[in-house]
Amino acid sequence: MPLPQTEVSGPEPHRPQEPVEPHTPAQGARRPSSEDAPGARHERPGLGTLRRALSRVSQRASVRAPQGEAGLLRLSGRFLLGSLRRTPDNSPAGDQTGETTEPGLACSRKGSSKAKEGVGRQLSTGAGPEEAEGMSVADLISERQLLAAFEQLRHLETGLEAEKASCTFQQDPTGFARRAMDVCLHYDGLAAEIGAIVHETLGPDGVDGAALAELARVVRAEEEAHPEPPADGDFLRTPRRWRQHWEDAVRRSAEERVRQAGAGEAPGAADAAPDLARLLAELGALVRRDLQKVQREVHPAYAAAGFPAWEAYLRAFHGAVAGRLQELAHDARGCEQLYVLLDWAANVYSSPDFLGSQDQAVPSEPLPPLLAPDVWARLEDDYTSFLETKISSCFDGILQLEQSRWAAAEAPDLLQGLYHTPLSFDVSMLVAEHVKAAGAISAELEATTLGICARALGLFLHRFEKAFLESGAVTEPNLCASINACEELRTHLLAKFPESFGELEKPLGAAARAFQKRLLQGLQGDVQPLFRVLCTKAWLTQDLLQPLMDKVVAFSGLLEHMAPPLAQETLQEVHRYVVREYLTQALRPRERLRGVDRLSGSQKMGLEAQAIANTFQGLGSEATWLGQAIPCVADILGETYKDDIGRHLETLIRSYPDIRRDHVLAILALRRLGRRRNQHFLRHAQDLLTAAAKAGGSRASAGRVLFEEIELSTSVDVLITCI
Repeated sequence: MPLPQTEVSGPEPHRPQEPVEPHTPAQGARRPSSEDAPGARHERPGLGTLRRALSRVSQRASVRAPQGEAGLLRLSGRFLLGSLRRTPDNSPAGDQTGETTEPGLACSRKGSSKAKEGVGRQLSTGAGPEEAEGMSVADLISERQLLAAFEQLRHLETGLEAEKASCTFQQDPTGFARRAMDVCLHYDGLAAEIGAIVHETLGPDGVDGAALAELARVVRAEEEAHPEPPADGDFLRTPRRWRQHWEDAVRRSAEERVRQAGAGEAPGAADAAPDLARLLAELGALVRRDLQKVQREVHPAYAAAGFPAWEAYLRAFHGAVAGRLQELAHDARGCEQLYVLLDWAANVYSSPDFLGSQDQAVPSEPLPPLLAPDVWARLEDDYTSFLETKISSCFDGILQLEQSRWAAAEAPDLLQGLYHTPLSFDVSMLVAEHVKAAGAISAELEATTLGICARALGLFLHRFEKAFLESGAVTEPNLCASINACEELRTHLLAKFPESFGELEKPLGAAARAFQKRLLQGLQGDVQPLFRVLCTKAWLTQDLLQPLMDKVVAFSGLLEHMAPPLAQETLQEVHRYVVREYLTQALRPRERLRGVDRLSGSQKMGLEAQAIANTFQGLGSEATWLGQAIPCVADILGETYKDDIGRHLETLIRSYPDIRRDHVLAILALRRLGRRRNQHFLRHAQDLLTAAAKAGGSRASAGRVLFEEIELSTSVDVLITCI
């Protein structure tokens, strides 16, 4: 960007014969100049005059300097005004206004006046020993011939220092300050032009590579000319630190560019997640485009002059993006906005292919985190808090969908031959979606999300079970579909997330058993009346078991549409129920069978036991352990050699360790064996029961429960057996 030429007149000739009289114009009056009165006396500018001149030059230079560079134009002023307060002999400048000098001074006023006159001409015209085609320093800066301008300024600086060393300005210290101010102002103008070039580099028009290379060379030249602060504290030879100034300009340029993305957006609203996503997408595109431009155009131009531009721009944009995200994070509200921020920072900006090609070298030091650890932790905490509420509301929505389906009396679909409800699919998708989204950000957030989903699902299962069993949609197909849903959740979620969802094994099993129990209650209500006619005299001459088994076979058709593990478990429960209820009728007979009827009953009981076993074996039941219960009781009922009854009791007790003494009494009561024989069998049975109890009843604890669920009333026959 061209810099306006600064017009600074050369020094006025020194007139030793003229005494200097203080002249203080009235406030608001114009100071007379040589143009106003040709014969007027020339006055040495005082401190106020220099302050006003510096202010005017600074204002002109700052008109075209980017924001933040006005300090460079003020910096020299602070040094210069401080130097004006003291002369080389450490006395106030105001005391050196006299025109006479002590005899014996090494420097003559006449030579001093001529030297100062020559320096003034050089500063005003920009000409030196190596004149650049007659152009002034300001013109060179405006034409962006930065290196030529710096060489001229360096030449003027060297000459000014030489004059100072030769005591040229001993009698006129403000003269040195005026010349030094001119040099410093041109240095500041050159620095401002450096900032302007950096500011224009990423603009729509850009800057050609020659200007960037010139910028790099002039920065390096200044560093070589002023390697370190002078020992005497001379401000004129103080390092200008243009490299730092260039880095600051790059940083300001990056911040300004980043601010252009989403200008005017206000993503603080609750429903502004799409706006925030659009803002971040625009920000990412802008940063990617600018850094790619730096890769392709800017860095090669600087690199030709040995200047590391890539890392400076990379760090500048990283810092600018970090600051912008900090602001957005402060205003982010709601689960969606928080996730958009976290996802953009973790997956978009931090992606290896964010910039496309990776030809540039890795930064010498790792870039700092895009978001400070405490800010990142706060965002994750806020996100998980919102996520708990969101997931809970999602489960509420799933329950409402199920209730609407129940109200519409919709039959469950058949999927691969099994009754199916969308419940398990909805829950699995809900968990998978949130866990995947959290895992894309961090492993810690994924684990937290899994815990939230597991807790919410545990609460949901209890609510779903209660709502379903209390609804009017409790039909066999719906019960099967709900059991299948529990099994699908157990299979998928527990297999995929065993650590997080391991505690859901019990809630899922409890819900499935509740639905299974309600399903079995329907069957039991249908077949329970058919058991009441068994083990009676009418039963001896009729086939009363077949209607019961027909209902069991019909019920088993329903189990074909249930998940295999639970279908097998349900079938075994039906098998156990049939055997248990059959034994209950046998141990609590409505009519006592004696003589031939007892023998006929024993034979028929054995045949029906075999029919029951064959039926359930044909249905696929694996509960073969139930096969000995009814035959043992039948053998005791029909045993003609009474001493062998003890052997049948031993088989029964060892096969079913949950049998109790009451059950043995009821079985012996089916036969009137006499007091002595009954007591013998009871003692033998008691010994077997005691041994079984010491063994721990492992089979009973493994789910083989049969006699324990048979409740017996104390009948007269049982009392007689006890006596």
